Amino acid sequence: MCTAVSFKTKDHYFGRNFDFDFSYGEQAVITPREFEFKLRELPALKKHYALVGIAAIFDDVPLYYDAVNEYGLGMAGLNFEGNAVFNEIDPNMDNVAPYEFIPYILGQCKTVAEARVLLEKVNLVNLAFSDNLPVASLHWIIADKDESIVVEPLADGLKIYDDPVGVLTNNPTFDRQLFNLNNYRGLSAKTPENTFDPNTDLDVYSRGMGTLGLPGDLTSSSRFVKAAFTRAHSVCDDDENSSVSQFFHILGSVAQQKGCCDVGNDEYEYTIYSNCYNTKTGVMYYRTYYNSQLTALDLRKADLDSDKYVAFPLIETQQINHLN
Repeated sequence: MCTAVSFKTKDHYFGRNFDFDFSYGEQAVITPREFEFKLRELPALKKHYALVGIAAIFDDVPLYYDAVNEYGLGMAGLNFEGNAVFNEIDPNMDNVAPYEFIPYILGQCKTVAEARVLLEKVNLVNLAFSDNLPVASLHWIIADKDESIVVEPLADGLKIYDDPVGVLTNNPTFDRQLFNLNNYRGLSAKTPENTFDPNTDLDVYSRGMGTLGLPGDLTSSSRFVKAAFTRAHSVCDDDENSSVSQFFHILGSVAQQKGCCDVGNDEYEYTIYSNCYNTKTGVMYYRTYYNSQLTALDLRKADLDSDKYVAFPLIETQQINHLN
């Protein structure tokens, strides 16, 4: 499962929780402009926009889970089990394998508006990276400082939805997730008035009563509601530290703790990593389940005209600042 968020203060921030029951050895990766992305059914991307993000590396290829490019466009793939449908090759379309989709879009588009144009010709095809890495059932959020969209490969075609709440989780389909928010339109960050019975003195016995009914479970539909509410009501200063801190608090509101989601065989789904990109500066911050200290990777401090990616293993050991 997973939760992705697009959030704006003075700058634009984008990132996600990666929730799963095992890791593929994800790393923090910068891919410069000259690294050649070989595509299965299209000409290779020999020159493209530089990317920073989280990827698993197989056969010397970074397979991105999420990334932001040098122009501030962000993209993340989230689990969409049971709904994602990938097609056969269509000679009249641009055939893109799911594992290629993030570099294909971020390597060529500066904005969501440019991505929309490229998506008009995209056919997501049922091609796996290798026999050991089958096709992942995914849908995607694409965001810049001005807008967010969701891309879903469904049985009746590739759907592109405007995402006014800047949030994506998993099932059901995005249109149903968005409609479900109507059930919570009465929630508020403020203390509610007594509209139940004005003739009865009903006590305000606790702060936060405006959020009574806000979901707190780990299902994807509940996480969508919780993250959308938290993002919509988030308040912080515009500086970098405040904005980044608030972003991780938004993600933390829907994080999964190990042991609470049993997937069988003594395995549990949990938030393996959380990250936050400042899409303007190209800095990615991340933390892992076992290390809550933030670590930063700056896209612009790398040689962006190189043809070799740089990768950093995620720091998994808890870092503690001892005061004495």
